Amino acid sequence: EVQLQASGGGLVQAGGSLRLSCATSGFTFDDYAIGWFRQAPGKERERISCINSYDRSIKCGDSVKGRFTISTDSRKNTVYLQMNSLKPEDTAVYYCNIVGPNRVPWGQGTLVTVSS
Repeated sequence: EVQLQASGGGLVQAGGSLRLSCATSGFTFDDYAIGWFRQAPGKERERISCINSYDRSIKCGDSVKGRFTISTDSRKNTVYLQMNSLKPEDTAVYYCNIVGPNRVPWGQGTLVTVSS
């Protein structure tokens, strides 16, 4: 069974940092691009960034350029999202998923709350 589990969210003050993890299983990690997405209250889900697992190249645009960085660890089949200089508007549920037609049903995500 294909699984992608996001974790690492929490409550942080504005200006702080968090690192989210996306643990994957059930598929060949290097065969797919993995993306981070988020959905803020009352808004549509948006894509943040995505990465090709096999060569760690950035596959899709970085919507939070300069503050968020996506990376992978193929040994652990895990994708990370390092988030720095967090702002209250970054408050959202963060999800990870396979990018493209092989995307699986969305998991629960991990909640990030940034206080001002």
